[in-house]
Amino acid sequence: MSKISRRGLIKKAGAAGAVALAPTVIGTAAAQPAMDVAQAARPGPAPDQRGTNQAPITYIFFNPAEAAFLEAAVARLIPADERWPGALECGVTNYIDKQMAGAWGAGERLYRSGPWQRGLPGQGYQLPYTPAELFRTAIGAINKELSRTPFAKMTPEQQDAYLKELETGDKDLGGVPGRVFFADLWQATNEGFFSDPVYGGNRDMMAWRMIGFPGAYASYYDLVDKHGIRVEREPMSLAQDAAGHLHPDPTIPPKLP
Repeated sequence: MSKISRRGLIKKAGAAGAVALAPTVIGTAAAQPAMDVAQAARPGPAPDQRGTNQAPITYIFFNPAEAAFLEAAVARLIPADERWPGALECGVTNYIDKQMAGAWGAGERLYRSGPWQRGLPGQGYQLPYTPAELFRTAIGAINKELSRTPFAKMTPEQQDAYLKELETGDKDLGGVPGRVFFADLWQATNEGFFSDPVYGGNRDMMAWRMIGFPGAYASYYDLVDKHGIRVEREPMSLAQDAAGHLHPDPTIPPKLP
């Protein structure tokens, strides 16, 4: 991995692109009460929040071996630092798992009638796999290749080198090009880290706190005619209203039956 600070790059990407929302709401928010607009959520010195409200994840798509790879991989893609949690601590694997188990993972709106031929870079996705099939096939091939020393048991340096090989090499993962899998894994990790907590990631909105993003707050009536000011406030989830009340979807179970 590059010596350039990944944390710095992530902050810039999050601030510029805000939030990538998932296609379907499949989780509940673990949001904090909203504060008055005048109250600040300044990104200055703060207590160590790397282990904020961690809870065991009940995987509904990935098996234990797949989940072990995924947890180790996202922890290297967006690692925790001395102050802020990383992808693993923010529940990114929960986000990815719920996406794979839902309509998006099943390729509900994906064209799947072929022909399946190697396409040019500008032609977009050309593989016959749904997202769920792509992740399962690729991770299965990786776990088979690394059966003696699983990815999760490697040193951080070895993990970084392997991920770099996936990103830049020509590795074949059971029919899935390594570069394609890495690109999808990196995109899903970013989405889970920066999306609204209602989708299962960004636990406690820590990624939003890190970049100073206020979230889905929509009550800026008092400020609509003011210009050139910086609005600093506690971030807010889609599942909250302006009074800080949570309104999760009652049809989404908090855990498996």
